[in-house]
Amino acid sequence: MKILLVAATNAEISLLTEHFRLSGEAFVKTEKFDLLITGVGMTATAFALGKHLSNRYQLVINLGIAGSFDRNIALGSVLNVVEDDFSELGAEDHGQFLPVEELGFGKSSYHAYNNLLHPSLSALKKVKGITVNTVHGRKESIEAVKNRLQPITESMEGAAVLYSCEEAGIPCLQIRSISNYVEPRNRESWEIGLAIKNLNEWAIGFLTNS
Repeated sequence: MKILLVAATNAEISLLTEHFRLSGEAFVKTEKFDLLITGVGMTATAFALGKHLSNRYQLVINLGIAGSFDRNIALGSVLNVVEDDFSELGAEDHGQFLPVEELGFGKSSYHAYNNLLHPSLSALKKVKGITVNTVHGRKESIEAVKNRLQPITESMEGAAVLYSCEEAGIPCLQIRSISNYVEPRNRESWEIGLAIKNLNEWAIGFLTNS
């Protein structure tokens, strides 16, 4: 099974690239998997996948860190994001948000479709995420999106990967480790190093034992 790993930044998968002795280039090929560094955000991600995604891959895995809306999930936890929404795709109607589905222009919610039964995957908690252009950092906007979509995670790329894979008909996963809680911006409380460590350990184990 040939796998395409997709990450926004080299930093998020630095331990993996070190473990497999990969270069720091944006696109790296190996016998078992290829690695694509897209850049941050859904536009950069979609463009990079448009250049490299093809049916030579039997699985796409999006790896990255994320924020959590749920404080019952410990920082550093590795999660399986099985559903992801473009949370800003729609229109404002005075005080109401109209998703793109209601406007009749498509859909904003995508799923990670696959038939994998790998034990390291089944051990992960399945959650719903949102993908944003602007990371939430204000109490009022945080509460509004929680009430509207009930997300657990927040990233800037996830739904773009799931969308691209659905369009291409390629199985996919989105695996994210929690680096921070979604709250008024507070860098002192972040655990980016722990999140990267746990994410990379999971990914190395998955790739080694698949």
